[in-house]
Amino acid sequence: MYHGFNGHALGMGWGWIIGIFILVAAIIIIVYVVRQNNTVHRQEAKTPLDILKERYARGEIDKTEFEERKKDL
Repeated sequence: MYHGFNGHALGMGWGWIIGIFILVAAIIIIVYVVRQNNTVHRQEAKTPLDILKERYARGEIDKTEFEERKKDL
């Protein structure tokens, strides 16, 4: 009935390759999302002192203000 395709209608024997491709794509997407979430959590883990030091390093506050706020913390 289906001559030339070894018994598979229109070459449907290749469907397993599509399944593997979808599985690999899903794994890649999951790994990407997990890594993005870890990066966000690391950035949120800054202490108030870290933020104060960054502001001082950028020149937003002077040494006197830095020392006063450091004492408050």
